[in-house]
Order: sequence, then C-alpha cells, then structure tokens
Amino acid sequence: MNPVYVALAYLGLFVGTAALLVFLRARSRQERAPFPDHLRLLRAPGESLRARLAVAEEALLDRFFLLIGLPAVAYGALLYLATTLREQHPYTATTLVFIGLLGLLTSFYVGVRQLVALIDLRRNLRLGYFGERVVAEHLEPLKAAGFRVFHDLPAGEPSGNASASRNLDHVVVGPTGIFALETKTRRKGRARVGFMAHEIIYDGHTLAYPWGEDRHGLEQAETQARWLAEFLENQLGRAVPVTPVLVFPGWTVLRKNRGLVHVLSPRELPDFVARPPAPPDFAGFVPPQPDAATLELIVRELEQRCRDVEL
Repeated sequence: MNPVYVALAYLGLFVGTAALLVFLRARSRQERAPFPDHLRLLRAPGESLRARLAVAEEALLDRFFLLIGLPAVAYGALLYLATTLREQHPYTATTLVFIGLLGLLTSFYVGVRQLVALIDLRRNLRLGYFGERVVAEHLEPLKAAGFRVFHDLPAGEPSGNASASRNLDHVVVGPTGIFALETKTRRKGRARVGFMAHEIIYDGHTLAYPWGEDRHGLEQAETQARWLAEFLENQLGRAVPVTPVLVFPGWTVLRKNRGLVHVLSPRELPDFVARPPAPPDFAGFVPPQPDAATLELIVRELEQRCRDVEL
C-alpha cells in the first residue's frame, strides 16, 4: 500500500473524528442545559473582552491546525502526483516537487506570521480582561454602602461586530452620583531618567509614563461619560451629571493638577467614589445630584441594558 495514501487517510480520519467529537460534545451540553431559553444574565467584568478572547483562542487553534495539516496534505498530494509522473515525465515531476516545496514554505511563512499576530492579540486581550477584573474587585466594597455597579455597559447602537462595539468598562451609581470608569491596562516599559517605572504623572491634561507622554484614554473616558449622561437624559427627561474616571491597574498615579477626567489607581476607587471632590471651576454648570427615586430609575435603565448575556 502506498504510504502517501496511508498518511492522507490517517490525517483525514483524525481531523474528521476530532471535529465530530467537538460538535457532538457541544450539542449535548446545550441540550442538557437546565436554564430557560429566555434567561439573560448581567454582563460580567470584561464581558466584551472575554468574548473577543474566546474568538481569538478559537482562531488560534484553527490557525495552528491549518498551519500543521493543510500544507502537509497539499504537498503530500503533489508528491504522489510527481511519483506517478516520474517515469514518463521526469521534468514535470521535478517541477511539481519544486513548486510544491516553494508553496509549502510560503504558506508556512504566512501562517507563522498570522499565528504570531493571533498570539499577540490573545496576550493583549487577556491583559485587558484581567485589568477590568482587578478594577471590578476594588469596586466590590461599594456595594455594601448602597452603590450599584455595572460592568461592560453597551454604549451606542448595538453592533454585530464585537471588536467594533463600544462599551463602558464600569458604571457606579450611588448616593454620591454616577461614575463612568474607563480601564486601561498598560504594560510597564523601560523608565527614563528621573521617572519611576511604576508611576504615571497626571497634570490635568497629559499622562506622563516612564517612557513618554500621551493622552491615552483621557478622551475616551470623557467621551464615554458624555455618552452616558446623554443616554440617561434621554431616558429620564432631565440632565444627570456623570463623572469620568480613568483607571490604571497596577500603577501608582501622581496627580499634579486637576482635569475634567479623574485618573486613579484601583485601590483609590472606594474612597474616591464615596467622597468625590467638587467639580473643577472650568467644568461649567453641573446639574444637582439625582435623588433616591431618580437613582432607582437610573439603576433600572442600566440593568435592562446590561442584562443581555445569553447562555
């Protein structure tokens, strides 16, 4: 028996069996679920990132199997064809082997680059996901003080593309007001002279990292808070102040001046939310804080918007 046939048959049997087992296992789990079809859960911390992470991991696994299996199958078929043509058409057989080898190396190179890109994407998504989990844990003590905390609040119009949809990482509602929290989890880099490797300096306009300055996250935090204020005003028929907060897990934040966006580390959140500072003078008119009845309406609106996780 030709060994090429044996290898191709074994590879096809392996891939087909694995795909069938995965399909049957997933289907059996869905059929045994004890929950009603209409049940929807509240979004957990980092829900959007978790979904994107699951997609990236599936794509990573698929890319890995394609990288290993597809070029081998294609080249095996070319080798078999070249073997059958070798006696009568030796030049054609040699050309096929050469073209097949060149195609194998090219597809392997492209596949490796795509695999590396997926690995980097997965690392970044995991970093952001666990950063939001860290912030969520620091918000837990606020619940005992009467605050409600929502995670991964969908913003804007619903989108079928998870990577293109907008979400507010965390929203806190309580007696001291409404807070829109944007989480940015950044890796530490090599520090410049005169800067500490674990510190971010905020002067009210710019963020100074150990390696340089930028405004990464400030505009986004302000935009998200503005969207939430407009959404609540449309739903309630009255203006509601929303405080924008930018949070950096794993960093120490040194504030040299105040700005429209409050920049904090996670451990500072409970005290800040419980006793927020007065708005800066340049912020303009700020509506009064909502009363208990309005807060309850806000909680209902946000809960309805966040309760969309299907089982």
